[in-house]
Amino acid sequence: MANRGTIKPHHNFDASADANVLYKAMKGLGTDEDAILQLLTARTNLQRQEIKESYKTLFGKDLVDDLKGELGGKFETLIVALMTPPLAYDVTALRNAIKGAGTYEKVLIEILASRTANQVKDIVAAYRQEYDASLEEDVCGDTSGHFQRLLVILLQGNRMTGVQTGEIEADAQALFKAGEEKFGTDEQAFVTMLGNRSAAHLRKVFDAYMKISGYEIEESIKRETSGNLEELLLAVVKCARSVPVYFAETLYTAMKGAGTDDDTLIRVMVTRSEVDLMDIRKDFRRLFSGSLHSMIKGDTSGDYRKALLLLCAGDDE
Repeated sequence: MANRGTIKPHHNFDASADANVLYKAMKGLGTDEDAILQLLTARTNLQRQEIKESYKTLFGKDLVDDLKGELGGKFETLIVALMTPPLAYDVTALRNAIKGAGTYEKVLIEILASRTANQVKDIVAAYRQEYDASLEEDVCGDTSGHFQRLLVILLQGNRMTGVQTGEIEADAQALFKAGEEKFGTDEQAFVTMLGNRSAAHLRKVFDAYMKISGYEIEESIKRETSGNLEELLLAVVKCARSVPVYFAETLYTAMKGAGTDDDTLIRVMVTRSEVDLMDIRKDFRRLFSGSLHSMIKGDTSGDYRKALLLLCAGDDE
């Protein structure tokens, strides 16, 4: 997949020189936050890992520990997120979502609905290696019902590939029979199909469903289900339609109204910065008649804002 991220590899990259810049920025009294954020938002994650190695080789200290010691608040959280390898970041986010006070379903939904089947398999393996525990068992310990069942299906990472042309009509009929046509809802039918069919196949099923029922599948899900199951089904449908649109909506929701969901803002900006943030920006502009840049600018402040805007890397007003 072509990189539609905003962060590209820095040419003339020199890990030792960068390590020196960061060391100087944190040495002595006061910290040069600007030097830190300018440098780290202009390097890919792979390059940041090389800087981390050089830093330890040159100074005998852990770069992330030093950054944590010098920075604070949301800005620190953002910089530490940028310094974390993507797979480790997802694994830690899921662990904290499950093991923190109360299960943070939003994170489970976002990560498991939006990552590819291969990414999910890598996450499951890395989780076991890191915590000597089964991600599936930990998820099951904290969830229940059809919400749990769909999470378990997604954790298998066995989503089909391609489009089964002969199945499209039957799949759409099955969803219609499971929801709009009957009294009460057969959630299992929704869970099995949305959890297992490929995104390309589901998009065709959604079109056929619209013809049969007269409703978008999202409308039916909102009417027929509720709570965490509804949120997860909608996330899976949105990601099948378009992952960048899903994240544009996630970012908008994180910032609209009073207060900001900074955890989500940081998580999405960091995890998509080398994947599809250019597309997310474009969809954000189209959907919300304003740029992602201007919304971040209005919702954040200080070094935290500066770093987020550098990750955004452009204003689409």
